[in-house]
Amino acid sequence: MRLRCAVLDDFQDIATTIADWSPVQDRVEVTAFTEHFATEDELASALADFDIVVTLRERVPFRASLLDRLPRLKLIVASGMRNSVIDHASAERNGVTVCGTQSSPTPPVELTWALLLGLARGIVTENNALRAGGPWQSTVGADLHGRRLGLLGLGRIGSRVARVGLAFGMEVTAWSPHLTEERTDEVGVELAPSKEELLRTSDFVSLHLALGDTTRGILGAADLALLRPTAYLINTSRAALVDQEALLAALREGRIAGAGVDVFDTEPLPADHPMRTAPRLLATPHLGYVSQANYRTYYGQAVEDIEAYLAGAPMRRLG
Repeated sequence: MRLRCAVLDDFQDIATTIADWSPVQDRVEVTAFTEHFATEDELASALADFDIVVTLRERVPFRASLLDRLPRLKLIVASGMRNSVIDHASAERNGVTVCGTQSSPTPPVELTWALLLGLARGIVTENNALRAGGPWQSTVGADLHGRRLGLLGLGRIGSRVARVGLAFGMEVTAWSPHLTEERTDEVGVELAPSKEELLRTSDFVSLHLALGDTTRGILGAADLALLRPTAYLINTSRAALVDQEALLAALREGRIAGAGVDVFDTEPLPADHPMRTAPRLLATPHLGYVSQANYRTYYGQAVEDIEAYLAGAPMRRLG
């Protein structure tokens, strides 16, 4: 009898075609779910008869309360090599192996610049007007060359965003709680003396921090108040890095020129969420990691992880 594998949040209905599942198809029956399960009760009911779950990034929390309700579950494969919403201790206690996959930093870098450029040049506004027979030119684009890009975080993604900024002729500064001048020198950017100074002096601010105890809420109302009225904020990392109510207030009151956001406090975003109608906001539905190459890696390595688990030698273990 074959094991049953659930693929969660396969919104594009692509998981079973973008990767080759033939190495495990004689031993594993794969079911892809294209709709998101919003509650733990829905998840527990849907996954009750599955031995394996493949989950994308950190969208679905596997807390102890859920894992305790899934006695048949033996393997979770999560895309990426870090997952903060899986209770690894509970997984071990329940006999559940947790494995990951590689993830390229390139797609979120590219989306960061898509949002930044879209905001700076009014792409959505002008495209909508052109298609609807509206005014011919209604915005004046913000220049990048010679302007200052402030990065909160200079890791795998932030450093690549920095290099693109430098290629545009921007002045690039960076800050994070533990960032050193040695690291900024390595990337070729300036170390900001403080978070506050970075916010006060930047024309564009982009967040590239991992979410943790020291970074959660790192941009609160007082921090956002430091931004210039002409400044733009980009967040393709985690919503909880920024006080969401304070950001909405800044957008509604016109205290910043705009924001580009790819991450939200609840995903998928509820139909009545205020982020859907906020002014000066260019928003995308968490597309940072969503690219053909990344999906081939995620699902291709998920198959490898399942095959290795079945052989009794799990690989890319997390936790």
